[in-house]
Amino acid sequence: MTFTTGKFNAAVTPLYDNHGRPLTYLRLAVTDRCNLRCFYCMPEEGIRYLPKKDLLTFEEIERLITLLASLGVSKIRLTGGEPFVRHDLMDLMQRITEIPGIKDLHLTTNGVLTAPHVGALKKMGIASVNLSLDTLDRERFRVITRRDEFEPVMNTLNLLLEHDIAVKINAVVMEGKNIDDIVPLIELTRNQRVEVRFIEEMPFNGEGNHYPTLHWTYTRILDYIKSHYPNLVKLPDPQHSTAYTYSIPGHLGNLGIIAAFSRTFCGTCNRLRITAQGTLKTCLYDDGALDLRALLRADHSDDYIKQQLHTAFQHRAKDGFEAEQRRKNHLPVSESMSTIGG
Repeated sequence: MTFTTGKFNAAVTPLYDNHGRPLTYLRLAVTDRCNLRCFYCMPEEGIRYLPKKDLLTFEEIERLITLLASLGVSKIRLTGGEPFVRHDLMDLMQRITEIPGIKDLHLTTNGVLTAPHVGALKKMGIASVNLSLDTLDRERFRVITRRDEFEPVMNTLNLLLEHDIAVKINAVVMEGKNIDDIVPLIELTRNQRVEVRFIEEMPFNGEGNHYPTLHWTYTRILDYIKSHYPNLVKLPDPQHSTAYTYSIPGHLGNLGIIAAFSRTFCGTCNRLRITAQGTLKTCLYDDGALDLRALLRADHSDDYIKQQLHTAFQHRAKDGFEAEQRRKNHLPVSESMSTIGG
């Protein structure tokens, strides 16, 4: 959905990085806290959460989005941690919809606390909701997330569909954990206009790489799906999409495969990330390109912050492999995805 607040001015000159890729999409984490403990995201004991004073305030978030919108960013996705752990999230979302230049607001959630807000999300004009859901089996859900919250998540999914909100289900494919869920998840697309996306596992679990090799690459996931759905049809991928998209004849919904660890989509990536503590990441695999919180709290002008942003954009890695090689002291990825922003 496109917001029409009456504040949107003339078209903004497109923003590009040093590789000629447009930068139009911001994924912003509003918190590093989460009410689940998915083993591929963080250790069982959790992570050391940031004190509240270290998080971006809503006013700081609003200012950053306003600055980026003035540079050409038009799509915002709020992430966490779990966004609804942050108090008054809906107030922030409403304010974002009123920022000149922001055309689409999206949300990624685990669904545990989301159900009471679905009606308001629909009224607000939320463009889509990504729901993290790795299994349709309650016991496997408990094992993967280390929490017994399956029922509220499924309630959220059903409400989103009832309110005709565009839904994408994100499922991380994990050896020995949820392979038996691939087909049941795909079956959700038979009678529902939902997109189910299968994601390669990544090393962002707060402990470093927890597998010696990636067993379930995007090609293996595709082969597995084809073995069950030999009539699978490849669809044209949307511009800047991270997913290879497919349909199954007779199904209302679609499915996708995201090569998140293989990093095959970097050449068209239009995404920026801002962590909950205000670190700009121009690639998921880098260790931070700019401390925006420090700039904001040093009371720098908008023009100065824009200049610093432009400089960061002109030093963007060409892909996730180069970004990982550039990390300080060449240390491997060890952050939790909850800290980075899902």
